[in-house]
Amino acid sequence: MWADNINNKNNIFKFPHLKKEDLLIGDKLSPKILLVAPKVRLSWQYHHRRAEIWKLIGGEAAVVTSDTDEEKDEHILKQGDIIQLKQGERHRLVGTDGWGIVAEIWQHTDATKPSDEEDIVRVQDDFGR
Repeated sequence: MWADNINNKNNIFKFPHLKKEDLLIGDKLSPKILLVAPKVRLSWQYHHRRAEIWKLIGGEAAVVTSDTDEEKDEHILKQGDIIQLKQGERHRLVGTDGWGIVAEIWQHTDATKPSDEEDIVRVQDDFGR
């Protein structure tokens, strides 16, 4: 199971396709760095308690977004591109031909219960999570 690959001591999540390093800042923002492997699709997902901001800071990647469960076409990101995802907006990060590095900031929308890894509603996932 994917959760067996979690190293809680360092708060680093290790997956074959993705690494997330938490850099908690206050109660409202949680920045992360995502490393996306070539030709790998992250889950088609959304969140109840957070919005997100993504910025492609290195390499290459694509994104798919929608207000419904229906996936739309991929949008190729260029370095420096910023994507703002609303709470509840469906999204998927996609590896293209090379590795991608994405800065992700969680914007917690419920001050009484900040978002966490349990706040992921996966509509579709290539890894069966």
